[in-house]
Amino acid sequence: MVSFMDEVERMTEPRLENGAARERVVVVGGGPAGLAVAAVLKSKDIDALILDRGDSIGASWKAHYDRLHLHTVRWLSNLPGLQLPRADGRWVARDAVVRYLRRYVDHHALRVQLSTTAHSVMHESSAWKIQTHNGPISADAVVIATGHNGQAVMPDWPGVAGFAGELMHSSAYRSGLRYAGKDVLVVGAGNSGVEIAVDLVEHHARKVWFSVRTPPNIMRRDLAGLPTQVMGILFRRLPMSVGDKIAGATQRLTVGDLSKFGMPQPERGLYTRVRNDDRIPILDVGLIKALKRGAVEAVPAVEGFDGADVVLRGGKRVAPGAVVAATGFRRDLDDLVGHLGVLDAKGDPLFNGAATDPRLPDLYFLGYSNPLSGNLRELGIDARRNARSIAAEV
Repeated sequence: MVSFMDEVERMTEPRLENGAARERVVVVGGGPAGLAVAAVLKSKDIDALILDRGDSIGASWKAHYDRLHLHTVRWLSNLPGLQLPRADGRWVARDAVVRYLRRYVDHHALRVQLSTTAHSVMHESSAWKIQTHNGPISADAVVIATGHNGQAVMPDWPGVAGFAGELMHSSAYRSGLRYAGKDVLVVGAGNSGVEIAVDLVEHHARKVWFSVRTPPNIMRRDLAGLPTQVMGILFRRLPMSVGDKIAGATQRLTVGDLSKFGMPQPERGLYTRVRNDDRIPILDVGLIKALKRGAVEAVPAVEGFDGADVVLRGGKRVAPGAVVAATGFRRDLDDLVGHLGVLDAKGDPLFNGAATDPRLPDLYFLGYSNPLSGNLRELGIDARRNARSIAAEV
């Protein structure tokens, strides 16, 4: 007669496939999304294996520029099962996020295999095969959670090869300290570009230009002490037209018209750009003040390079000693899963959270949305949904 404990031991023994252990769930990516879903799965007695290409927990966060803080408030940025410490303040700094992620792994006793790059995910027979440089890994289910910033996008501007100054992508920028007394052009009107421009001003760059192709929607990070994120949570399900009107009225009252400072009014509403273009608004961390006092000069889009000059739309030229291209990232998922038909024309996953392709019900994506209500907050919500769906399947 088989005892209850014998049955438990049989169920928890690792299954072998061709001499190697077969995992129940493999999570590709050890950032906040991957750690969150693994933690929720652990609470459901599923011990997922997390693969991360970094050499330490939080390595990708550590690689961001020094000034980086969360644009979402601390108490709305917790991952499932562990709160960010109150001592980390209202807007949590980069290094505090790294400490939190490392503590999160220890708190939930998560299995993370570092310095492991997943090259491709294939479905063979009844199992998934994850190819890594350390060899293949088999699994019943796979969660892709590699994040938004897979591969830096650097435009191929005409004449850029002959540029006499320094050119870098924002992913390589660390601090404005080394640009004190220098002229710098920041290209790209996203939150990273804005924060880098402000950082350069605070580190006493002589001149800071801010190149804008499409005028962004700008919101204050908080309104009379209330984080703008809260408004995003309350209004996130409104029709686009209604959301655009509310956001537009808020912008007029709190930001004003920046046209005379080189920042024209955006042609499309805030909610329309989020839902149709996947473009979240700029949350102001000092740009408005810098524009109004002339510390940052907004200039048109970059058209090309000519020796030491950068040629702007309309023919204007500037001659910066350095150019920081805050021109975004690709998801970089084509080699990993592109052959499975689960990506759109831009290379973004067609599914996110608990939703899956009906043809591949055991393949999940997590962390590829860009919500107004806060990325980390929504990661936690999606991770719980994701884990419930996985638990029901495996």
